[in-house]
Amino acid sequence: GPYSEEDQANPVNHYGKSKFKSEQILKHHSCDWTILRTIIVYGIADNLSRGNIVLWGRGALKKGNPLNIIDDQFRSPTLAEDLAQACVLVIDNKATGVYNISGKDIMSIFEMVERMADFYGCDKSIINRISTANLNQKAKRPPKTGFILDKSINELAYQPHSFEEGLAIVEQQILEQKDHN
Repeated sequence: GPYSEEDQANPVNHYGKSKFKSEQILKHHSCDWTILRTIIVYGIADNLSRGNIVLWGRGALKKGNPLNIIDDQFRSPTLAEDLAQACVLVIDNKATGVYNISGKDIMSIFEMVERMADFYGCDKSIINRISTANLNQKAKRPPKTGFILDKSINELAYQPHSFEEGLAIVEQQILEQKDHN
C-alpha cells in the first residue's frame, strides 16, 4: 500500500479472501453496484458487539498500564462518520464502481497509539514497540495497507477527517453519552 482501486488484490488471510470473493461475485452481477473499501473503522455506537482500536487505546492509555504495540503494520484508520458520509455521497452521486474510503493519514499501529497518547495527554513511555513476529497473531496481516483516496475525493467530493479530528469527534461523543446517562 497505499493502494488505488485498480491495484491487484492479494488477500493474505481468510477474512481478506472472503471480502475479495464477495467483491468478485458482486462485480459479475447484472445490477448496478458500488463497493466501498475501508480500513480500521473506529467510533462509538450503542451496544457495540466489540470495541475498536481507538476505544481500546483510549481506555488502555488512561489506565497507564504498559502497552506492547506493533510498529511494522501500517493502516489508515477510518472514522465511522466518514464512512457513513461516503455512503451518502455514493447515493447522492448515483456512483457505481469501487471506491477507497478511509482516513487520510497512513501510520503504523504504534504511531496511531502514540498519537492517541498525545491527544489524550497520556504518558507515551508506557508504549513499547514490538514487531508483528513477536505478537503471534492468529491470522496473518498485511504489513502495509492504506488507500489512495483520489478517486473518492474527485468523484464523490469525499473529505475525510484527520486522525486527530476524528479523535476529537469521538471524545465529544463519549462526553455527550456520559451526560445522557
